[in-house]
Amino acid sequence: MTEQRFNWTSTEIAALFDLPFNDLLFRAHTVHRQNFDANDVQVSTLLSIKTGSCPEDCKYCPQSAHYNTGLSKEKLLEINKVLEQAKEAKKAGASRFCMGAAWRSPTERDMPAVLDMVREVKALGLETCMTLGMLKTDQAEALASAGLDYYNHNLDTSAEFYGEIITTRTYDDRLTTLDKVRQAGMKICTGGILGMGEQVSDRVGLLQQLASLQPHPESVPLNMLVKVPGTPMEDLEELDPLEFIRVIAVARILMPTSRVRLSAGREKLSSSEQAMAFFAGANSIFYGDKLLTTGNPEAQQDQALFRKLGINAQQQSVPVSEEVHEAALLDTLAETTSLYKNAASSVKPCGLVV
Repeated sequence: MTEQRFNWTSTEIAALFDLPFNDLLFRAHTVHRQNFDANDVQVSTLLSIKTGSCPEDCKYCPQSAHYNTGLSKEKLLEINKVLEQAKEAKKAGASRFCMGAAWRSPTERDMPAVLDMVREVKALGLETCMTLGMLKTDQAEALASAGLDYYNHNLDTSAEFYGEIITTRTYDDRLTTLDKVRQAGMKICTGGILGMGEQVSDRVGLLQQLASLQPHPESVPLNMLVKVPGTPMEDLEELDPLEFIRVIAVARILMPTSRVRLSAGREKLSSSEQAMAFFAGANSIFYGDKLLTTGNPEAQQDQALFRKLGINAQQQSVPVSEEVHEAALLDTLAETTSLYKNAASSVKPCGLVV
């Protein structure tokens, strides 16, 4: 196991970003193999349990009430619908079920239903994760008591660039919520979004902040901005996938025992680019065709890619049977082009996930 550090300097992190690409990947992959099975990828499914009308003004988000993105607004889902989706996710091979609500913070009125969702999904043998916005101390403790395993609350970017993205809450607000989650005994899921017009120094700042958390976040989702019409970021320049993979590699070096997740924007990556990301240290993905309100590679495509790469999806303590997995793979495996051919080819655009 690689020794964890919490005192990485911005100069040290910038030096990692400046490494030749192959040298960086070699170093990151070495760290990855020291701490994980290099062919193991944890699989999660994400469900929007309350969609739209969020009062926050995050410039990347189609769920913000500040922008007209044509998103249909939905109330909090009934628990039976959540459980139906959780069961389907488990059948498809997910080991963790994540539930997201477009709130600034949950209301006391909604907390009982949310807590019931945690208990019932956990009873299915799935790990549970939620993202509900900012939390009060008693809310964090209630979620932990209900059995919530992970709480997601992304930092999004560096403290310096944060004010260019969001004005309705502060960077310290996010850090305070993460501290409440940790104090309540839950695991932390926090990461950021790349391609929002930030500088390399902002990527350095984001990773430095994440790597300073003690202990490191158990899960670090890294998103590529997906430009949604109607948001202020719809016309930004596309992020070079190799720059995204560079961030994954640096994150792996800085946080050697964290699960680094390929999150929003993965649909824009070719199979070979995803393979490179796994080599760089990514070892978690979201399964399914939608992330909250936006596109994601279909589970069938993911299963086929895993088969080609020899990747084993991490299974939960109550796994789906081998027969189910084999049948799913055989049913969905199709003829595809050579894995390392057309690495830079474009793929259809998708939306954005929070």
